[in-house]
This record gives sequence, C-alpha cells and structure tokens, in this order.
Amino acid sequence: MSSKKSAAKPALKFNTKWQYSAAPETADHIQLNDKYDLFINGKFTAPSSGKYFDTINPATEKKIASVAEANQSDVDRAVKAARSAYNNVWSKMPAKERGKYIYRIARIMQERARELSVIESMDGGKAIRESRDVDVPLAAAHFFYYAGWADKLDYAMPGAKPQPLGVAGQIIPWNFPLLMAAWKIAPALACGNTVVLKPAETTPLTAMKLAEIIRDADLPPGVVNIVTGAGTTGAAIVNHPGIDKIAFTGSTDVGKIIQRALAGTEKKYTLELGGKAANIIFEDAAIDQAVEGIINGIFFNQGHVCCAGSRLFVQEGVADVVIRKLKDRMETLIVGDPLDKNTDIGAINSKEQLNKIKALVKIGVNEGGNCYQSSCEIPNKGFFFRPTIFTGVAQSSKIVQEEIFGPVLAIQTFRTVEEAIEKANNTPYGLSGGVWTDKGSKVFKVTSKIKAGVMWANTYNKFDPTSPFGGFKESGMGREGGLHGLGAYLKLN
Repeated sequence: MSSKKSAAKPALKFNTKWQYSAAPETADHIQLNDKYDLFINGKFTAPSSGKYFDTINPATEKKIASVAEANQSDVDRAVKAARSAYNNVWSKMPAKERGKYIYRIARIMQERARELSVIESMDGGKAIRESRDVDVPLAAAHFFYYAGWADKLDYAMPGAKPQPLGVAGQIIPWNFPLLMAAWKIAPALACGNTVVLKPAETTPLTAMKLAEIIRDADLPPGVVNIVTGAGTTGAAIVNHPGIDKIAFTGSTDVGKIIQRALAGTEKKYTLELGGKAANIIFEDAAIDQAVEGIINGIFFNQGHVCCAGSRLFVQEGVADVVIRKLKDRMETLIVGDPLDKNTDIGAINSKEQLNKIKALVKIGVNEGGNCYQSSCEIPNKGFFFRPTIFTGVAQSSKIVQEEIFGPVLAIQTFRTVEEAIEKANNTPYGLSGGVWTDKGSKVFKVTSKIKAGVMWANTYNKFDPTSPFGGFKESGMGREGGLHGLGAYLKLN
C-alpha cells in the first residue's frame, strides 16, 4: 500500500463584509418646492412674520428647502380655521362620508409612496429601505385602518355614545415624521375632530407633502391644518384656549412641561415620551435570531425610535457567544448614503443630535465602560455615527439610564430570571422591551412583570395599526393605535 501522505488542506477564509456597488434610489421623480408656506384652511399661506427657516439634508449638510416659521398669530388662524370646520362641516358630516375622505388620503399616499419615502430619507437621514418598506406603508395603513372605524364608533365603544372632542393640537417628533403624523391625524379625523399639526422643525417636508395630499383629496378646508416651526410654535398650540386635546410625541422633559401647562384645564392629552427599552436574551433562545433582532432593534433604525432596544441583558452562559456574534454582525453593517439601497444605517438627523450621541458615548467611556465600534467607513460629509456597543457598564451608568437616540447599545449580564426582571425595571422609563427564549411559559412570566407598555417576544419593533402603543412611568400616558387610539379622541357619555 502506498504510504504517501495527503496534502494538508488550506484553511478557509471568509470575508466578513462584501463590497457592494452603489445602488442609489433616484430623486429625479420627486417634486419639492424651494419654499413651503403654512397649510391653513385648505391653502398654503405665508407666515404673518415673514420668517422662514432652512431644512437640511443630514447626509450632505445641504439645504433642501425653506419652511415657514409659524408664530402665535399663525397658530391662532389655524385653530380658528379648525374650529370653523369642526362646527360647520366635519362634525355634521355623516360618519361614512368622513371615512371616504380618510380612505382617499390613504390611497393617494400609496400612489405617492415612492416619492414620500425618498423625501423622508432626504430630510430625516434614515435608510431608504426603512422609509420605503416600513414608514410609508405603515403610515398609509393607519389611514386605512381608521377610515374603517369612522362609521363604527358605536361598536368600538358600546353603550358609551361616543362624541368627538373638537379641535386637536398635535405635535410630532423627527424620528418617524410621516408615520407619527398618520398615528395622530387618522384617528382624530375618524372620530370627527379637526386638527392643527406641528411637525418637528428638522423634518417638516413629508408633513408638507401630506398637506398637498390632503388638499388633493378635497378634504374640506380647515379640517387639517399644518403649521411648521420650533418650540415656540408648539407652545402656542399647547396653550391656545381653542384647543380641546393635545397629542404629543417627544422627549420626557418637554412632556412634563406640557403636563404642567395643561394642569387645571379641561384639555385631554396623550403623551408618548422617551424610552430605554430592555432586550433580554435567555440561554435557551435561538441565538442567531436574537442577535438579528437586536441589530434590527437598535442599529437598522439608528437607535432613533423611542422604543429602540438600547439596553441588552444576556444570560451569563451565552454572553460571550452573543457579544461575539453581535460584533461580527456589526462589521457587516454599511453606514452611508441614506438613498443607497445597500445602506443599513443612514445619517443622524441633525448635528445637534450627533453631538448629544458623542457626548453620551464619551461619558460612557469615562465611567469605565468598554466601548467597541464597528470598523466601517463613514462619509466625511454629513452627520454619521458608527454602530457602538458598551460592555462592563453598571446599572447606574449614564449610558444605561439615559435615552441616547443613536446607534449605541449597552450590554449587561444576568444569572436568574428574577435578576433580569429587576434590572430591566430599574429605569424611570417604561415604554417597551423584548424577550428572547424558547420557553413560552418564560415569555409570559417575564413580560407580565416588566413595567412597559409594549413587549415583544422573539421579535422586535413590529408595529400594526390595530395594536395600541404607549408607555408607563416617564414614558408617557395614554395610547395610540387600535381601539385605544380612538378612545383618546372621544368624549364617552
């Protein structure tokens, strides 16, 4: 027999990151004005002060358009237009007719979905995949869902004789501009209310495109009014005596200011505020699935959602494996042009927000945390930040306790179920969380004891217009979405 030795096989090498050719979504098909006025009483009208501000593309730092800055006089005009429309048209219109208008808005949004998604990514910095596949379809779905409820309110609230509140003042944030507008406008209209909406000053453009859609849908003038501006504009809405209901999504600090301002008034309000969501991975979880869920929950959306899973608790037995897999997966993420279909993580919404993220990361390092960042390249121009994880952090660490609104994840370990629950609840927030385990009984045990308004099991960041959303503690009060979202805009006798 031959004694010749077989040659040793060379070790296999795998690239952790593929090089992709650019696949940009073209912006040639969109229509943007150089200047946008206020949308009041069915028409675009100049602000009384004549003042405008610039909205900037965070990926290029270039001006996109000038947008009107509404003052107290402009807000007053919008509220009066909404009140007139409520008294004379909208509240008197048969409910099934109101539903037809809301359906029409939803259909036009679908027809213009491509344009809306591109503008959302240009103005807000989020990756086009998220705008195209999540934000815009879900916004249209909310209008469809609540259009169906418009003539069925007696069934939604049996025996309660539901009646509209009147004029709703609505203030929305920059992280989901179009979707937040849909969350608030659609249920308000379905219940027979009229609206004065203020979008965030850094992301007003899809709200202005929505105003065009509302105009093209022939919604009666004054039913929806959209006024742009900063904090003073929002304060004018909150404090206006002609407003019957305030719906606010934003920071906890501003929410507290609004709550104090409304104390002693008869205005109803819902507040959807900050969060510091906990994702909990148990030893019996499907680890690869859990890792992908963590990546989706904090990095794909740049950590910009208030329910971003920015705290991760991993059972000690699998902690090393989970952290290694997270680091490997982070190395495959592409940070860059939001309009490139290959991009996983787009731009941070503004320079101010980028500076806040950098400051909190610096504090995390100074407090002794172990910081790991992806080695990916980031553009020289624009507001970008690498995906980042912290290990070796304490419960008291600022990076663990404070909402960061960026692609930064703080990781801690635990041994028992009780310890995981205690650590997850050790926060002033209570908006959302996630549990990853193969045991259904463990899912029910943990989710029932976590003080959060929304809990996901073996998935994360899944939204549906039929499901209520909202938090406990400093994450706000009231619910949006589903039947709960209807109740927030009704008087129940």
